[in-house]
Amino acid sequence: MNLDGPDGTRRKFGLVLLSFAATLGLSLLGVFFVALPVAVGEADLLGFMCLGAFIAIPAGAIYLTIPRMLDRYDPEPWSVLVGCLIWGGFVACGVAVTINSLVEEYVRNAAGAEVANVVATTICAPIVEESMKGLGVFGVFYFLHREFDGLVDGVIYAFFIALGFAAIENVVYYARAASEGASALTLTLLIRGVVAPWGHPVYTAMTGLGFGIARESTTRTKRILAPLVGFVMAVTLHAIWNGGSVVAGALGDTGGAGFFCFMLSLWLIFVGAFAALIVGLVRRRKRILAAYLEDEVAMRFVTPTERTLVTDPFGLRKAKTAWGDDGEELIRTAARLATVKWHSDRADRSGNQTISQHFIAPFRSKIRELRGRIAARQRGPSA
Repeated sequence: MNLDGPDGTRRKFGLVLLSFAATLGLSLLGVFFVALPVAVGEADLLGFMCLGAFIAIPAGAIYLTIPRMLDRYDPEPWSVLVGCLIWGGFVACGVAVTINSLVEEYVRNAAGAEVANVVATTICAPIVEESMKGLGVFGVFYFLHREFDGLVDGVIYAFFIALGFAAIENVVYYARAASEGASALTLTLLIRGVVAPWGHPVYTAMTGLGFGIARESTTRTKRILAPLVGFVMAVTLHAIWNGGSVVAGALGDTGGAGFFCFMLSLWLIFVGAFAALIVGLVRRRKRILAAYLEDEVAMRFVTPTERTLVTDPFGLRKAKTAWGDDGEELIRTAARLATVKWHSDRADRSGNQTISQHFIAPFRSKIRELRGRIAARQRGPSA
């Protein structure tokens, strides 16, 4: 992540905020999952936490490959994606578990355990968790505006934040299940690791889509309303799924199994529709990059081969194989050139100011420099 440039001060401030928030989140997680178990004589739960981490974290790492595959044409910087994981896993999870636990305890004392379970599961958790994860998406949108290009980026960042959150949350669920026995752990693994591992990413992707629409929009109304609508959708989907688990539990073994099958069918239909949407958005990104490189090819700033590689899902790998690290960087730079031109065009059409136009000439110069280095290396040392 580049901390220099016209928006360098904002980026540095965002990094400071992330560092502070991550420290706070880690402290809260330490209190709830280490200090409190020891204080109440449940230190053996720490061993189950280690087992839960052994299961959840490697699985989360595998799941990360899916959103990364969707981001082939203009991959986001790993430094930003790692920041998203940190926000989701430490900040969002630490704050959410604190607020959820306090609310559940308060309602339990006031209205009993059953009411507390319903309130915490169907009301408090969806609102608090989606608020914290959504705040992470907003952080990228505001502090790293240059890295937030549109709809696809909104989904990618939301996915990474949510997967970070889900990985740490699953550590707790697996630990609790393991403490109850092998059958409970197996059932929890089936539900959270196989049936619905994409729950949090799909919910938070709604917020990501909202901010993506705001990033691409040329009207003030859409820029304000789109993230709000996306957030409401995220909370609603989260509440529906959590509510289904509450209802299934209330129905008992037979009714609960039937309701679970119904929810699973609905879930698979929704995930299929969402996957189709994502594929459509990725193909749309490809068309945008191709369109904004047409005149670059005509003006000979970009070659036809480079333009083809930019719009090839495996273009980065092909460029690196053919030309080494400079080739990979060249294709990345050409993709960024197309993106900043897209931003500049949107700003011109809406009458807004943008710093994107200031990067067009430097990107063209960098492409020329990288191409020269590749050509020099292919020619070999002069006699």
